[in-house]
Amino acid sequence: MSDAVRLEALRRIYDDTGTAVTALDGVSATFATATFTAVMGPSGSGKSTLLQCAAGLDRPTEGRVLIAGAEMTMTGEAALTKFRRRRIGFVFQDFNLLPALTVLQNVVLPLRLAGRRADRRRARELLTRLGLGDRLGHRPAQLSGGERQRVAIARSLITDPAVIFADEPTGALDSHSAREVLGLLRSAVRDFGRTVVMVTHDPVAAATADAVLFLADGRLVGRMAAPHPDAVAERLAHLGDATANGRAGVAA
Repeated sequence: MSDAVRLEALRRIYDDTGTAVTALDGVSATFATATFTAVMGPSGSGKSTLLQCAAGLDRPTEGRVLIAGAEMTMTGEAALTKFRRRRIGFVFQDFNLLPALTVLQNVVLPLRLAGRRADRRRARELLTRLGLGDRLGHRPAQLSGGERQRVAIARSLITDPAVIFADEPTGALDSHSAREVLGLLRSAVRDFGRTVVMVTHDPVAAATADAVLFLADGRLVGRMAAPHPDAVAERLAHLGDATANGRAGVAA
């Protein structure tokens, strides 16, 4: 199985205030094609920074990011933006839909931004498969939170990206809508062959993934295959306690 994403010795140091803070400290990881991986860790562990660097929204201080074998970290800003639009999909906690556009227009927007033909037929097919075939002309304000996130998932799929990065995609949803959205992310892997990397704080959400990566103090400290919510919660609590005591524990 090929790798959709490869992270090689990523370091990210912030020095905005004159005091250097290491958010990532030599993180290496691979995410195989057509897999679903959750990334978890205590507050300040570096999980959001990891997602931002892997997605090309932030640049690592050191290390490399490869998406489908192409190195992303060496490109200029214009080329990086073009690369993201073609190869990367995003799903955010706050949906990031444009309120003045219809559901259909929001979904085809990445194609327009990439200078590609707005394939409305494919967009309609995606939205219909996601249960929004009767909402094409609606504005985001006319939708529920779960429906808005489904639109965001359709938008992330429209460019046939190598990977979809999801940042707390269920954080603003009720439990029923959260289950629906997680099911759709699994469907993106199973039915569309996409790779999904999701940052979450929720052990139940993480347990829908194929595997969970754990971060603490900017380092990768554990991996859990076939995760169960109780086991995930226990591992996360252990990492939180260890971090609070000034020692990032590495779980077996």
